[in-house]
Amino acid sequence: MSDDIQIDDIHGKIEAVDLKKQMEKCYIDYSMSVIIGRALPDIRDGLKPVHRRILYSMSELGLTPDKPFHKSANVVGHTMAYYHPHGDSSIYDAMVRMAQDFSMRYMLVEGKGNFGTLDGDPPAAYRYTEAKMNKISSEMLRDLNKDTVDFRPNFDEKKQEPVVLPSRFPNLLVNGSNGIAVGMATSIPPHNLKEVINGTITLIDDKEATLDDVMQHIKGPDFPTGAVIMGKDAIRKAYETGRGKVVVRAKAEIEELPNGKSEIIITQIPYQVNKATLVEKIGQLVRDKKIEGITDLRDESSKKTGIKIVVETRRDVNPTIVLNNLYKHSQLQEVYSIILLSIVDGEPKILNLVDILKYYINYQKEVVTRRTKFDLNKAEERLHLLLGLLIAIDNIDEVINIIRNSYSDAQEKLMSRFDLSEVQATAILDMRLRRLQGLEKEKLEEEKLELNKKIEYYNSILASEEKLLSIIKEEMMEIRDKYKDARRTQIIAKQEEIDIKDTIPNEDVTITLTHQGYIKRLPVDTYKAQKRGGKGIASMTTKEEDFVEKLIITSNHEKLLFITTLGKIYTLNAYEVPQVSRTAKGTNVINLLPLEKGESITSIITTKADQDNNYLVMCTKKGVIKKTKVSEFTKSKRQGLIAISLDEGDELVNSLLTQDNSQFIIITKKGMAIMFEDKQIRPMGRQARGVRGIKLKGDDEVVSVEIASQDKQLLIISEKGYGKRTDINKYKVQSRGGVGLKTYKITEKTGNIADAKVVDEKDEVMIINSDGTLIRTEVSEISVLSRDTSGVKVMRSTENDIISAIEIIANDDGEDE
Repeated sequence: MSDDIQIDDIHGKIEAVDLKKQMEKCYIDYSMSVIIGRALPDIRDGLKPVHRRILYSMSELGLTPDKPFHKSANVVGHTMAYYHPHGDSSIYDAMVRMAQDFSMRYMLVEGKGNFGTLDGDPPAAYRYTEAKMNKISSEMLRDLNKDTVDFRPNFDEKKQEPVVLPSRFPNLLVNGSNGIAVGMATSIPPHNLKEVINGTITLIDDKEATLDDVMQHIKGPDFPTGAVIMGKDAIRKAYETGRGKVVVRAKAEIEELPNGKSEIIITQIPYQVNKATLVEKIGQLVRDKKIEGITDLRDESSKKTGIKIVVETRRDVNPTIVLNNLYKHSQLQEVYSIILLSIVDGEPKILNLVDILKYYINYQKEVVTRRTKFDLNKAEERLHLLLGLLIAIDNIDEVINIIRNSYSDAQEKLMSRFDLSEVQATAILDMRLRRLQGLEKEKLEEEKLELNKKIEYYNSILASEEKLLSIIKEEMMEIRDKYKDARRTQIIAKQEEIDIKDTIPNEDVTITLTHQGYIKRLPVDTYKAQKRGGKGIASMTTKEEDFVEKLIITSNHEKLLFITTLGKIYTLNAYEVPQVSRTAKGTNVINLLPLEKGESITSIITTKADQDNNYLVMCTKKGVIKKTKVSEFTKSKRQGLIAISLDEGDELVNSLLTQDNSQFIIITKKGMAIMFEDKQIRPMGRQARGVRGIKLKGDDEVVSVEIASQDKQLLIISEKGYGKRTDINKYKVQSRGGVGLKTYKITEKTGNIADAKVVDEKDEVMIINSDGTLIRTEVSEISVLSRDTSGVKVMRSTENDIISAIEIIANDDGEDE
């Protein structure tokens, strides 16, 4: 019988449930608890519960920015005891991060002591460190005591805590947030305070403002560690959809050392990258020979200089290639995921940038409205008391008499006699008689007038959304002006995102290249014309044993084709060659082009976009000539394309652009020249060898190939500065591959032929010698002589210097000098 009773009782307590549904319900409840209560920030103040509770605890403890520091243990203990019962380590870790200048864009906690380092060193224990609120934190809690936000009971219902902080600036975007919840994660990057507030004001001024309007101000993330964001499209996509990925790259510069080596100096690293681990990884890459050419690696960072990681490279490597490999294989380049996920009305939501700002503006409307109502109530309460006191002053004798002759019913008699409220009557009774007699009616009347103005002002705010928004705007502008600073993270557009030509004037420029590979760009007007035989001016300061080899004249918007000793072609826009001072040595070309070891530039030609259907004619020292369509080269990427297959020991001398039906003239070092028709050279593919252009004798070699024109002259300059012009019509058209005709009388005084160009009477010529000295003179000043002559002195030079290159400045009819 007892067993039956026991079974009946058990059946009365047992409820049949579906285990699967019960597990799902419990897991969802747990997930939402983690999501709402711990892991994700609120869209209104941008804080997770632990950060909010730390700031509120500091406020309760009086650790405001103007007060002395207190032990961090006070804050941790108070927060854990009253608001966040999840363990001291989680609270202290959160507080430490709020005090790290490399973690927070605008620190909310000011720390004193060891709060950790960028190298991953842990902070000191909370019994050793001290902390208080940072100045900007006061804007997070501003007006908290004016009923601007809701409060709720803490975990043991003994105290009240704010559900959210007033946050008078958009902290969610300004400081960002990272968190992993159950089944979801948030990754909101920090931003520049000034930019975010300006973007918010744009939406306040224009409710219909678009993402593009906002992004006129909010350019992109602004990380506390600086670095460089590569590309703007990814930023826009993240702001538009709430999800995206941006490439963040360390900021690095290449410096050349006096011994010929180079240093890569890294001054900023991507956000949340451990510097010590980064340096260790680079060292490991060198040891594993995944990256070659690094001879030394030093971390010279300090509090005074900031981040400074030095990577030293060998003389024979291109430091730009080394840096690119470091970007590829180490954390010098990181992909930062953007997930704009936050708690909105108690639910996790992914929002775009505009929606985040709109939610924040609506929240600030609520905060300022509640504050205004609070101030209005206080003002009305004070006015109500004031009116009672004024009545008492007007009837002071009777009031004193009622109080004197009453025992327990004075309040009721005052209320009945003067139609006072209980609050007013109590205020009169609570005042000492002496003070009541001494009340000055004039001061009370002034205060009454002031209170009426305030009440009118508060009511006008509550009655006008436009006025409400203007107050929000003004207060945000005050915060902006008080705490604004310069952007730290640089944002650069990828090459395909920007047309840099729009920012560079299309002026004529000279480009020079030295024997050791130093290249630079200068405006043509830098060099003024001189008389024939002039000494010239220094065009660059060359390194010892270096000399200028190439000189071309082009314009900033034209494309350059660099043809190398290995028979490859690289393309570069003229404006990409650094423009420097006249005497500067320039930049090593390996910083611009990925040349291989032992590869050097033999020829530079310039081409315009509308010349893709023209031909590129190349001629080698051994007299081999080849013709290929330009369109096969201009689409070349930076890694280069094969231009010609060279015989062993041969190299390119000159390259030029031609059209059909041209005539070519080839000039050799020993004074021979041959002119033949363009049709004698058939077009060939990129990797073809070419055909014989001229038959050479002995140690003779080709110095130039030019397009011949019967109404022009051939200008020849010898190594020792002698030159002459000879009419092209003095040369007969021959068959390709012959020995040619005598074109210059070579003597010991003149030296061999240095260079030759086809010129017009109205042209100017630039002549540069091996030490970098350059002369600009008019072609008409150089004598016209027969083929078998030596010419006149064109440029004076020292005994050890020789002419290295000449270039023509064409003077078209109709243009000003």
